[in-house]
Amino acid sequence: MYIVGLMSGTSLDGIDAALVRVNNSGLETEMEMIEFMTCPFPKDIEKEIIQSLSAVTSNVQLICSLNFKLGKLFATAVKEVCHKAGFPINKLDLIGSHGQTIYHQPLKDQNYIPSTLQIGEAAVIAHDTNTLVISNFRTMDMAAGGQGAPLVPFTEYILYRSEVKGRLLQNIGGIGNVTVLPKQASLNDMYAFDTGPGNMIIDEVCRQLFNISYDEGGNIAKQGKINDELLSYCISHPFIMSPPPKSTGRELFGKEYVLKLLKMFESLPSQDILATVTMFTAKSIVENYRNFIFPKTNIEEVIIGGGGSYNKTLLNMIQLLLGNSIQVLTQEDLGYSSEAKEAVAFALLANETFHGNTSNVPKATGANFDVILGNMTFPPLYRISK
Repeated sequence: MYIVGLMSGTSLDGIDAALVRVNNSGLETEMEMIEFMTCPFPKDIEKEIIQSLSAVTSNVQLICSLNFKLGKLFATAVKEVCHKAGFPINKLDLIGSHGQTIYHQPLKDQNYIPSTLQIGEAAVIAHDTNTLVISNFRTMDMAAGGQGAPLVPFTEYILYRSEVKGRLLQNIGGIGNVTVLPKQASLNDMYAFDTGPGNMIIDEVCRQLFNISYDEGGNIAKQGKINDELLSYCISHPFIMSPPPKSTGRELFGKEYVLKLLKMFESLPSQDILATVTMFTAKSIVENYRNFIFPKTNIEEVIIGGGGSYNKTLLNMIQLLLGNSIQVLTQEDLGYSSEAKEAVAFALLANETFHGNTSNVPKATGANFDVILGNMTFPPLYRISK
């Protein structure tokens, strides 16, 4: 099957689209990535997404409209990645779309029950590409008592399990999440959880203090000094020491959190603030390892994916905190793409759903049982290649 996986994450850097060829399913899955690209959001759409993420600036009409606007953009991303690959879109079998998370509430809070909302209307994608779309991957896991995240562990088990090494798959997107793959692991041996902020705080500090969208290569943070008081305040956030299963998002580490930090520590040099929040991401990751992974699992490698894998300062901080006994690698070191990792994952999850297979990992999400993820949306002229 030919599948396009679509991912629009909490970092808001655009729509990741991966065209992959997939044979079989489950543990027999064979995958080859044909093409990948990121389609940046138009500035007006990025502004509307940011508005929608805030309880202060959001409204139902804005989200309703944005749902369809994003559906159009996701469909365009499918067409563009196929065009880039020289692949006829009428040969495409399936699209797996994660959608854009507007709000994710993994736990009950007063009158608000566990719930999640990803937008990017699947009917629009299916109509504009004439292709079957699988979307809303998180909701069935939450219906089964899980937190709806993280969802990539099943695909990581398929691609990265090892007979000789214990591995951690650390994704650093807007949020950081880790999948634990013990040596010779069965599917029941693996577990996963969100570690805390990934690029989210770093990027927002860049926007607020430097008027840029991100710290390329970690070059600005490299010039700053770590402020112990700011780092101590950040690392004391209760989420960091909360035991898994756990998941989070902008509701904890978004713009409001950053504005509060900047007000509290406004006397610090801007470069020092950026260096310190970069170390916060590194330290939150490693502290989660030390408290919830290392006591029970022997680990030889940490394999990092997502946009954060290109931040050399962040990677150096993680290696420094871990010491020399554990090797820090990137997806590229294993012949994969850090940028494409999550888009590929949702292509593979769509493949599992299409074949009627369960693909959540209850030990990662806290769900009561295995479930088939996602909703199918059929195009006007539905067909499947033989």
